[in-house]
Amino acid sequence: MLTDDDTLFNVNTDIRFYPRSTGSQGWHNEEGNGEEDELSPTAEGTAESYPNWLRFHIGINRYELYPRHSAVLEALLKDLVSQRITSVAMKSGGTQLKLIMTFQNYGQALFKPMKQTREQQTPPDFFYFSDFERHNSEIAAFHLDRILDFRRVPPVAGRLVNMTREIRDVTRDKKLWRTFFISPANNVCFYGECSYYCSTEHALCGKPDEIEGSLAAFLPDLNLAKRKTWRNPWRRSYHKRKKAEWEVDPDYCDEVKQTPPYDRGTRLLDVIDMTIFDFLMGNMDRHHYETFEKFGNDTFIIHLDNGRGFGKHSHDEVSILVPLIQCCRIKKSTYFRLQLLAKEDYRLSTLMEESLLQDHLSPILIQPHLQALDRRLRLILQKIAVCIDKEGYANVVEEDLAEVAATHRSPGYR
Repeated sequence: MLTDDDTLFNVNTDIRFYPRSTGSQGWHNEEGNGEEDELSPTAEGTAESYPNWLRFHIGINRYELYPRHSAVLEALLKDLVSQRITSVAMKSGGTQLKLIMTFQNYGQALFKPMKQTREQQTPPDFFYFSDFERHNSEIAAFHLDRILDFRRVPPVAGRLVNMTREIRDVTRDKKLWRTFFISPANNVCFYGECSYYCSTEHALCGKPDEIEGSLAAFLPDLNLAKRKTWRNPWRRSYHKRKKAEWEVDPDYCDEVKQTPPYDRGTRLLDVIDMTIFDFLMGNMDRHHYETFEKFGNDTFIIHLDNGRGFGKHSHDEVSILVPLIQCCRIKKSTYFRLQLLAKEDYRLSTLMEESLLQDHLSPILIQPHLQALDRRLRLILQKIAVCIDKEGYANVVEEDLAEVAATHRSPGYR
């Protein structure tokens, strides 16, 4: 069983959920005044009475965002597609437009609108840091993460949104509202404010006012569950000419292995998990990552912000695999899962295609992207085989906490 130290929220009477609250996600760490409807994650009520987003939050633990067999997950995905949108605001920061959507049940999600068709690839002359963010990549990343048995990506679902009724008419964000216009083709368009691609020339237009987008469920408010942001040791230079240290030093991993928190525990192996996840998607934009502060260094990496994956199906960016190639280490559970997904009966592309059929905006990926997954998986296994030949199986494939995590489930929140 999970201890209080292993769960993100301890069950106590100090945390209250106010459905009528204006606070983020409706969580408050204070006593109520008795005038508002109130839920408390205690024995006073049953988990089934909580909104699905709250049940999802309460189920987060040291090892995963949600259990392998989670009824809450499917219910939350349905909410993301069907819940009435009551307010919309632009998310501050970031290079491209993102919207924060609040639902009738007080849950919140991050909306990334469609910017490209499924068939469009990243132009060959684009740098990774100026690439478009793709809504279908966010959706596909969630499904891929689940198939890899990581469970480190917050739930994401595709939704067709009415830009007039569900964005313009419900937003109180005047800056966003002012960017709406009717195009010469008589379609409703808007462009918002951001660092890249927020202009009339890069406007998001409906047909006439419907637009696709991904909706990623919010994690708990930072006031209640602080997260620590870490610089990825294999971060790219984000410069047109400069190279990062890892690109010029083949022994760079030796330096990382001596630096906390990579000098103990599973953190380095978690980064290599993330590397494999990113390589399969072709995502070069992993400059930072986050963990929940409560669990210290002994916890998983949250795989957030996956919009720059699945940009090129015709190119495999092997530099993404440098942490695996330089360190020659991998979790046993990850290695076994990759071997399984390379077998004909459990082929990764087939499982992804079947999983993505469940999404409201299916098909999410075109066939060349699905086929690229199988090709990249074979490449990963080849790199691991080279490591094993060089250093020996016992020095490459490491035991991990996956089996412990698989048996640790939060009762009542499935």
